[in-house]
Amino acid sequence: MPAIPLPFVIALLLAVLLMRLVLMRETGLRPAIGFVTACMIVAVAVGLRWTVDLPFVRFLQPVLAAMLPPIAWLCFTRSRSPLRAARWRHFLPVAVVFALSAGWRVWQSPLDLVLAGLYIGYGIALLRLARSGPDGFAATRLSDAPAARMATLAAGAMLIVSAVVDLSIAVDFGLFSGGHAAAIVTIGNILLLPVLAYAVAVIGGSVPGEDAPEAAGAEPARAANEDDGRIVASVDRVVRERMLFRDPDLTLIRLARRAGIPARQISSAVNRQQGCNVSQFINVYRLEEARRLLAETDMPVTSVMFEAGFQTKSNFNREFLKATGLTPSDYRRSVTAGPSREN
Repeated sequence: MPAIPLPFVIALLLAVLLMRLVLMRETGLRPAIGFVTACMIVAVAVGLRWTVDLPFVRFLQPVLAAMLPPIAWLCFTRSRSPLRAARWRHFLPVAVVFALSAGWRVWQSPLDLVLAGLYIGYGIALLRLARSGPDGFAATRLSDAPAARMATLAAGAMLIVSAVVDLSIAVDFGLFSGGHAAAIVTIGNILLLPVLAYAVAVIGGSVPGEDAPEAAGAEPARAANEDDGRIVASVDRVVRERMLFRDPDLTLIRLARRAGIPARQISSAVNRQQGCNVSQFINVYRLEEARRLLAETDMPVTSVMFEAGFQTKSNFNREFLKATGLTPSDYRRSVTAGPSREN
């Protein structure tokens, strides 16, 4: 029985991930679906390149590879801000790679170096984006912001790893006539495509679809010299009055819109005055509400979790334990002797 080349196996795994994303039917996942589709097509192209090596595939494979960094960047910056201006500029490098690949027989251009530079450039940009911390992902659900940041770090690292792989292939062809190229490509695909696709899927799933059309510049401005205390007090008032913490899809952009204060000012004020990021700041309200419901009602623990604004039981239990030193069930038993119904 003939063995299936590894790039095709990876393409099959990506197809399974793609099917899962499509079946979730969430608007916010559309960029992730597009990116995973691109990764799957690249994996198929790599498999064809190192099995049948058709001239058309040889031309197309670097062009498809050049599309991945810009698509990844657009997916991750969508979680930071929903601005759509000047996106076309990110595909200028793709046009350059297209021209270089089409003219390869006429001029053997340093195509591998161009691709490596493209991947390194976008990889460093993603790492810098992740350095802004959870509050830098203003369009991401506050509860998902830490995971979005880690996914961005992983994606940036994987793009740089891919650049190292491309350079290794170029060196191998220069020194060993490409004797190890197939193995290098295989290792590169194992390291890059699944991890990068999963990271983009995490990012896509953390962005509520209805936030996408709005621009960060639409937030009403306030006086630049407004002090941190007044900003935090204003945010506290609107969060409590409108019970915004109960919204599991709450993002920094939504919070800024409700408070009438630019997202960057809210993030800076909360960081300086409260010593935490906005996600942690909102969790205080959610945990306060969860404690109240556990003590004053006999609602099931799972219902309390959703009422307080948490999305997953694992996150709820972890945050509750960190704040109180008790699990939600133990907390309820410690504050009331009445019967409880827990899921």
